[in-house]
Order: sequence, then structure tokens, then C-alpha cells
Amino acid sequence: MEVKSAYRVLKIFELLSKNKSGLTIADISKKLDIPQSSTSNLIRTLYSSGYVARDEAKKYVLGVRLIQLGSVAMESFDIGAVAKPILQKLTQKVQETAFLAIRAQYEVVYILKIDSNRSANTTAQPGYHRPLYNTGLGKAFLSAMTREEQEKIFSNIELKPVTKHTITDKNVLIRQLEQFKRQGYAIDDEESEYGLYCIGTTISTVDKNIEAAISISGSKTRIISNKEAIIEDMFDAANEISRKLGGK
Repeated sequence: MEVKSAYRVLKIFELLSKNKSGLTIADISKKLDIPQSSTSNLIRTLYSSGYVARDEAKKYVLGVRLIQLGSVAMESFDIGAVAKPILQKLTQKVQETAFLAIRAQYEVVYILKIDSNRSANTTAQPGYHRPLYNTGLGKAFLSAMTREEQEKIFSNIELKPVTKHTITDKNVLIRQLEQFKRQGYAIDDEESEYGLYCIGTTISTVDKNIEAAISISGSKTRIISNKEAIIEDMFDAANEISRKLGGK
């Protein structure tokens, strides 16, 4: 029975990975030919453990816990392996902390963190997840989306204030994202952590999809004083990663 349950869990993961908009318990049961009662029990366990997530329509998608478990593997595979030496060079050049992240539905998940000799007032670490709407990495992902895609995200999240600088008005945020789209980079101005200023941009892969984002984070005073040079160096790093992945 345990072997059968483990096999069913793996099939559920595979099925959800191919259906990013989510599936109901009935959908999963039908597609995998598993009794609905058994499917419900498995999904309940996976949901309570964070391995699957559920939206307001009661559709299930892969959960952040899977991303956290895979963060170590990601570091030595594909984007992580390609990005690490490039981000190390970027960090040495700008003397600020660099991050690589991927998107997991309504959040960003940090894959790499490259520290500099200067301290960055951030609690973020590989495997940690943060909202899309108040981080430089998250807003880079949002700015690359269509308006329809953005609205779908906003309909499923609450714009909660994390600091007094967090933008909680959807219309204000959308206007900001339009500006970020034009300029090619996004900014978190103490919206996720006090004293932290973050600049992020996206990375495309061989299929031209936006698969990851990188950012530079540090003291607001330091980043702003060297902002233009940091942005230029960050763009160079993002383009190099994209080229190595067969992207832009």
C-alpha cells in the first residue's frame, strides 16, 4: 500500500507540473484513474505539508516546499550552475549582494545568494520564498507579464504592507510595473525590508520564456549612489546568463 501511495504521489507531481493553472481533486482523480477518496487523502497530506498549494477556485498546483527541496539541486543544475560564476563576478565588481530566483506561482523562491564584503540587511537565503509584489525580483517577474497575467496574480493575492513603504494600491503598483517594463529593471525601495534597496531584472531561456531573475541588493544609500553603474553591470550579467542558456 505504501509503495502504491508513493507511486501515486509521484504521478500527481508529474501531472501538476504539466498543468500550471491547477487542477481540482476531481480532475486529478479522473486523469490518473485514482479513486477520488484516495486522491483527496493524498492531496490533503501534500497540502498540509506545503508540497501542493491551492487557489481560490480550489485548484491545486505544485507547492513551494518542492522548490525549497530542489534549491540545492538547482544550484548545480541548469540556471543555477550557469548563473553562479557570473553572479560571483558581478558581486566582486559592484561589491553588493547578488541573488538568483525563480517564480513559484505567486512568490519568488531564492536559488542562489552571492554575498559581497559589504553587509546587506536582508534575511533572504536560498530556499526562502517572498511575495512577488514587494520584492525587486518579484516585480521584475510581474513587469515582464501581460496585463491579463498580472490581473490573474492580483486576484489571488492580498497586497499586505510588509513595511510602511510597501505598495498596497493595485493601480499604483500596475503603473509602476509599466515603468519597470519600459526600463527593463524593477526596484524594491525598502518595500520588503527596511534599509534594503534592490534592483532586479529577468532572464530568458532557450524557449524565450522568463524562467529566472537576478538582483543586486544592499544599503539604500550605497546602491543609489552607484545606481547607473550597477544597473549596467547587472544587465551585462543577465544577458550573459541568457546567452549561455540559449536565450536573448
